[in-house]
Amino acid sequence: MRFAADRMLGKLAKSLRMLGYDTLYFSGLSNGKFLALANDGRVLLSRNTRFVGKMAPDRLIFVEANDPKMQIKEIIRLLGLKPDADKLFSRCTVCNGLLEAVEPEDVVGRVPDHIVSCHNRYSECKGCARIYWPGSHLVRSREEITRLFGV
Repeated sequence: MRFAADRMLGKLAKSLRMLGYDTLYFSGLSNGKFLALANDGRVLLSRNTRFVGKMAPDRLIFVEANDPKMQIKEIIRLLGLKPDADKLFSRCTVCNGLLEAVEPEDVVGRVPDHIVSCHNRYSECKGCARIYWPGSHLVRSREEITRLFGV
């Protein structure tokens, strides 16, 4: 399932990306261009009441919750999403690009020296070249995913 989140749902987009879902998010996209993303097979996610009724219900979900944690719970519940361990943390939370494993020597000079001395696994976004490593945020994120899905 592929998504596009409107300008009011940046944190929801980031959460879906952490779960491995292809989720477009552009804060400055016009309403018309946003709605056109449904033509690419994306499910649109919005808090804009003006969009309600302009698209088929399977193409546009009006997100009722205001709190980002409640928004992701709402989408999981509405769509019956299930965690896929192979897809978790497979996308860049910034640009939505796919992450690929890179060797520790490839990140020297691109991450702080203390990170290089503490970690030996890294991923690089092929879209924006951002480097990721399994820091303490990964543990917290996995705990949150466990709470979300009750697994």
